[in-house]
Amino acid sequence: MSQILSEVLASNRSYASNFGDKSKLALPPARRFAILTCMDARLDPAKHAGLAEGDAHVIRNAGGRASDDAIRSLVISYKLLGTREFFVIHHTDCGMEFFTNEIMRGLLASSLETAELTPNGFHDVGHGPGSKAGEYIEWLTIRDQRQAVIDDVERIRNHPLVPKSIPVYGFVYDVHSGKLIEVEGAGAIGKAA
Repeated sequence: MSQILSEVLASNRSYASNFGDKSKLALPPARRFAILTCMDARLDPAKHAGLAEGDAHVIRNAGGRASDDAIRSLVISYKLLGTREFFVIHHTDCGMEFFTNEIMRGLLASSLETAELTPNGFHDVGHGPGSKAGEYIEWLTIRDQRQAVIDDVERIRNHPLVPKSIPVYGFVYDVHSGKLIEVEGAGAIGKAA
């Protein structure tokens, strides 16, 4: 058993031993909102948004992007579980800003081993074989964080399966201060009708 697996299982045993009334939490989120955010380990939506277990849905992917799958989750969140507001929260110093589709595709074509981030960008240090399967994936990289938030808010707002009555807010989380910074213009785009 790996050390990580052992640590996770030990932590879970401790958590489960004090689970208590959490077994009675309702399926719908108590505060009736959903957050779409990045998978970056520096972001803890429970802490920066003041959440307790059962409060909100948190949907995470690389970059916090409004991908088809993220929108699928948001639609399930409101349609079946009653959420009434959506937050798109990107963050500063996001890894999705450090590469392009072409770079990712090239790295994967070279090898499937972990690349190294250097001052000049990502560099493949692995040995082949790689795979060209990455050519068929839109990696949803980010060139401009503010614009990416606006684009994602707009994509959600204009999606035919998202009702106009749900407001969609756009923020950037500052990894250096812990503050949520509203993206100018996102509120107008995501405003409920």
